Amino acid sequence: MKRDDYNTLLAGLDADIAARPAAAHQREPDGVVLVNGADLTPEPVQWLWRDWLALGKMHLLAGAPGQGKTTIAIGFAATITAGGRWPDGSRCDGGNVLVWSGEDDPADTLLPRLLAAGGDPARLFFVTGSRINGELQAFDPARDMQALQTEAERIGDVRLIVVDPVVSAVTGNGHQNTEVRRALQPLVDLAANMNAALLGITHFSKGGQGGDPAQRVIGSVGFTAVARVVLVAAKVKAQGGDDGDADRRILARGKSNIGPDDGGYEYGLEQTEPLPGIMASRVNWGALVQGSARELLTDPTERDDDEDGDDGQTALQGACDFLRAVLDVPSPAKYVQEQAREAGIAWRTVRRASGQLGVVKSKGNGDSPAWYWRLCKLSKTGQGVQDGQSLKVDTLDTLDTLTPEITERMQG
Repeated sequence: MKRDDYNTLLAGLDADIAARPAAAHQREPDGVVLVNGADLTPEPVQWLWRDWLALGKMHLLAGAPGQGKTTIAIGFAATITAGGRWPDGSRCDGGNVLVWSGEDDPADTLLPRLLAAGGDPARLFFVTGSRINGELQAFDPARDMQALQTEAERIGDVRLIVVDPVVSAVTGNGHQNTEVRRALQPLVDLAANMNAALLGITHFSKGGQGGDPAQRVIGSVGFTAVARVVLVAAKVKAQGGDDGDADRRILARGKSNIGPDDGGYEYGLEQTEPLPGIMASRVNWGALVQGSARELLTDPTERDDDEDGDDGQTALQGACDFLRAVLDVPSPAKYVQEQAREAGIAWRTVRRASGQLGVVKSKGNGDSPAWYWRLCKLSKTGQGVQDGQSLKVDTLDTLDTLTPEITERMQG
């Protein structure tokens, strides 16, 4: 190459380098990274199941042993893998599910439960270990999370990640807040990177019955602090009727930082035979119930003066008198709850009284309809219907026919 041509080439390279952005050949300096709010675009929460399971977020499912927590989680997995319907009737977009279980065998327990719930086994994947230098070893989230993400990306369309129990992810002290947060972070990052809902299953501590269920999660408060939504499952006493001592189960929201934190669904567990000779449990979902988790999930082993003995009858009669007074006009359920709190009447007692009086509970109209209570005519004669069997009506009344007092309660 001639000298002039060589010089021309060098000059061209120098000009090209000079024209490149500084970031292309200079590393950003170390230090704290700040992002200005004006450079961000607000985004809504993406829901897998509206107000219950959020994509990219961590959730806890807690409860005492025997409440079907794993069966509920596998029921969620079945809904997702089959593109089925959630308990509220909404349709779920189909996808894949990852399950890491340290308590139940995939072949004889978890897969049969998925089949019993109508799920698609081809879309369910179990984490059974990691192969290191040709040897199969136990899955270690601190070591194997990147490899799991690589496999999840290969599978594609992972919508739910189940960890049962979630304490399996904590190799240190599960009662130390700092260690729990550090141990859970790889799982939280995986869910965020995959845009999948993360569901960790855990147990209640033995103490604290009657308190806030979200505070009864076993181990460090770090578990509930990291989770954006805490779901609690428990067996509670039936309300009213001849079978007042019968048990029922409720799945409720004990905490939510990203949506409503109250309300729940009744559910039952049943044994089925999805394949000849294969028995498995599945969840049957029931009615939507109103109230906070603390109000809904009264421990059936606790003595309840509102329900036993002369004191219970007095409390129940007082609650009936309270409802006759406060429901002089149809009122929102939240208004009734606020008035009961101010009057010092337990909400569970108000619910029993509503069943005895035959209070009509109906849902209003609109995008976010509220529940309204009103006395039926039968209650004036002292007769009523069992709680959960209230007369069903489509709407209360149109706003233009309501008295100012009813309107004020609805808007308040």
